[in-house]
Amino acid sequence: MSDRPGSTGDVLVRVGGIVFGLGMLSVVAVFVPYVFDLTRLPSFAYWLAMLMPLGLLVALSGLFADARAGARRRRAKQVAAAG
Repeated sequence: MSDRPGSTGDVLVRVGGIVFGLGMLSVVAVFVPYVFDLTRLPSFAYWLAMLMPLGLLVALSGLFADARAGARRRRAKQVAAAG
């Protein structure tokens, strides 16, 4: 995470982690009926399971945003030190 509190990348990583966690719980809830031979869940539960890859995508985009912002800050410091 970056050294700036509340940066866009940090927020995206946190939101992505929460969405990923909700998706993981949905995946577990979808597969439990198969393991214990229970009735299947409605189709919206399968759509909720798609939150897992969505959360991963959001968190990765936050990490890339933080990396790009850090590179920009380092480049600006180098230019300021040279100039």
